[in-house]
Amino acid sequence: MVIVGIDPGYAIIGWGVIEQRHGRFAPRAYGAVTTEAGVPFNRRLKQIYEEITRVLQAHPADALAIEKLYFTTNKTTAIQVAQARGVILLAAEQQGVPVFEYTPLQVKSAVTGYGKAQKPQVMEMTRRLLSLKETPKPDDTADALAIAICHAQTGGMAQRLQQATKRR
Repeated sequence: MVIVGIDPGYAIIGWGVIEQRHGRFAPRAYGAVTTEAGVPFNRRLKQIYEEITRVLQAHPADALAIEKLYFTTNKTTAIQVAQARGVILLAAEQQGVPVFEYTPLQVKSAVTGYGKAQKPQVMEMTRRLLSLKETPKPDDTADALAIAICHAQTGGMAQRLQQATKRR
């Protein structure tokens, strides 16, 4: 199974492509889409859409795993991240890639076994699970790979159920 993980944002959008085979994970590609501050927001959204579409075309996937949106105090930032998520979801839909969403707690639990793990623990386990020499940078990229691992660990079942329901 090939999974694209996305850590959504609008300044930096981490992405990572992994392959799960026989209970093992292998990284295929990873990186980040970065948009420049000061550029009109609609242009930033267009850039995110185009670059995520390129990733999905270059790495045909069985699933796209994305972090669920959550926010505490800054509603303006949350709205902008939600708009960026919207163009990412549109890109996935147009490429025919099913989307699965996970909370930070789910990602931490799937990668480390502990839902309250600290960011360095998640990043180190991601590096180990993918047999990488170094943790990918920026952090958003490592987060995207962790989200992909989360889907492989837990969401594969959700995906199989979704596919079985479609067959009925």
